[in-house]
Amino acid sequence: MNIMFNNREPVYIQVIRSFKEQIASGQLKAGQEIPSRRELGTALKINPNTAQRAYKEMEDALLIHTERNKPSRITYDQDVLHSIRTELIHDSVDAFLHSINSIQVPLEEVIELLQKRYKESDADHD
Repeated sequence: MNIMFNNREPVYIQVIRSFKEQIASGQLKAGQEIPSRRELGTALKINPNTAQRAYKEMEDALLIHTERNKPSRITYDQDVLHSIRTELIHDSVDAFLHSINSIQVPLEEVIELLQKRYKESDADHD
């Protein structure tokens, strides 16, 4: 796991987002074992308490589950897994809309540009 941390958000939030992105992209699967808190802290060069907080938040959100003396795993709950992708899409769209609205771009122009750039992006990935 490799995360490029920014200074705008708490590190534990960025760790959680990274896990969500890996789940949404299929890199992490339902039931897959994840690193221990200590291993994650060492791998990311973050304070173990920060890793602990990220895991606690993910457990509270039912994103991961941990049984006593066993490794933490990604949830099997398909509703939770599906909601992660939806949440990430909504967050991205909201951030985009916030920035585009600040410069008052007409909706038609935004749609046209999005369609053009999306097609270009697809061509780049072929």
